[in-house]
Parts: sequence; C-alpha cells; structure tokens
Amino acid sequence: MAIRSMTGFAQVKGLAGNLAFSLSVKSVNHRFLDLHFRLPSYSDALEMALRRALKEKLARGHVDVNLSFDQGAGAMALNRPLVSAYVQAFRAAAAEVGIAAEPDLNAVLRLPGALDGGSGPPDEELAPAVLPKLEEALERLNHMREEEGRALERELRERMAHILLACGEVKKHRDAVLKGYTERLNTRLQEWLGASVAPERIAQEAALLADRSDIHEELVRLENHVQHFLGLLDSEGEVGKKLDFLLQELNREANTLMSKTSGLAGDAVRITEAGLAMKSDIEKAREQVQNIE
Repeated sequence: MAIRSMTGFAQVKGLAGNLAFSLSVKSVNHRFLDLHFRLPSYSDALEMALRRALKEKLARGHVDVNLSFDQGAGAMALNRPLVSAYVQAFRAAAAEVGIAAEPDLNAVLRLPGALDGGSGPPDEELAPAVLPKLEEALERLNHMREEEGRALERELRERMAHILLACGEVKKHRDAVLKGYTERLNTRLQEWLGASVAPERIAQEAALLADRSDIHEELVRLENHVQHFLGLLDSEGEVGKKLDFLLQELNREANTLMSKTSGLAGDAVRITEAGLAMKSDIEKAREQVQNIE
C-alpha cells in the first residue's frame, strides 16, 4: 500500500428498492480513526455494518459518512401529531402568560420531523444496497488519498535529502569546531598555569571541553534517523505516527548539535547555519507528516 494522505472525498449514488440514494465519505486528518455518521433514523443495523467496513479499509482520520434518500417531488407529508402538539403547547403557553399570539406556521414546519419525507426501505434491505456502494466510495476515496500521499512523499524525500546535505556541510567544518575548542582549552591552561589550580580540575575541564567538541555521534544519529525515515516511506501500512516520532528525534539531534557549537567563530558559524537549515526542513516535514495515515 502506498503512502496515503488522510484527506479525501468521494460520493456515489445507488438504488435501494425504488428509492435513489446518495452516499458520501469525507475524511480529514486525525490522530486516530474517528467515524461519524449521518444516516436515516431507521438504519441502526446499517451503521454497524458501515462501521465494520470502514475499519477494515481505513487506519486513521476523522471520517464523515452521509447517506441521504431522494424522496422525489411531492413526497413530503405533514407530521400531524407533532405539529398539533406544538400548536397546542404554544397556545397553552400564550394563555398562561396572558399574551394573545398564534404560532408562525413557517417556524412550525422547520421543526425536525414536522415534514415527513415518507419511510425509506426497511433496515434489512439497506445493507445489501448500500454496502457495495460503500466499497466503491472507499475505492475512490483511497485513490484520492493515495494521489495526495504521493505528493507528500515526494516533498518528504526532498526534505530528507536537504538534511543529509546539511550533515555533509557540518562534516566539512567539523575540524573548525575542534580547533575552536582546542584554542579555548589552551587559553584556559595558560591561565591556570599561572594560578594555583588542582591537576584534577584541569583534567576535568579538559574532558568536559573534549566531550562538548565531539559532534560525531549527533551526525551519525541524524543520518541513521534519515535512513530509517526513508525506509518507512518505502514500507506498507500505518506509518504516520512513526514518521512523526522520527522527526522529533531528528529535531532533538539538530538542537544538540547546535548547542555544542554555539559561541564559536570563524568557519564554525557555518555549522550553526547548517543546523538552522536542518531544523527548517524538519519543521516543514512535520507539517506534512501530520496528514499521513
């Protein structure tokens, strides 16, 4: 299965008995699979069947499913019990407070259920008619999601290539970092040689500066995370959460790299520039990954 976006829309039409219906499926990004249905009130069994089918085809996303029937012109009927009950309640309330008023018919007819479009097909007849159309709608939906997913994948691969280039730029100037810390250490040693400083303190400070100057591990982890990221883009299944986690790790390594090289002048400043470029690409990649299933 190709990388898929969580954004898409599909609509199909069909027949249930002698009634035409329209079925639409719309999805947007979400951390989990979040299903919402707008179905006729008499279709509880159908909702359960639709829910099972959607869980088999979709992994993540906020999904809205809407099923509506075309009752045809002139098919509307007045729900007399509901309208009569409303009119009586209105008049009773007006009499109780001593107000001479009559209900507005336009307002009454806008009440939910005041105009009945007639009963649809029985619940047991809905599933055989609607479920095949759901399969068709999901095929169209996933086709759209895969199309957008391919565009997302191209951009993410481009971002990873930029990060690898930035890693290469950092490697070019790594010697400048070592030189900068060596000069700092030499300066401090000269200061301490003229003062009464314990040898263990000098050794401790030297070890600390040596550790701060080593950015090799950060570069290795950055490159490994990028390769893992690219491997996930080639894999199947739900990868959006894993990609997001890797981007968090990439951002952490970029921050560490920059903190180790802060305050250095000369060619070492190029490492800061490369680190900022990395963080920019990581952030842009995270924006795109939020929409991957």
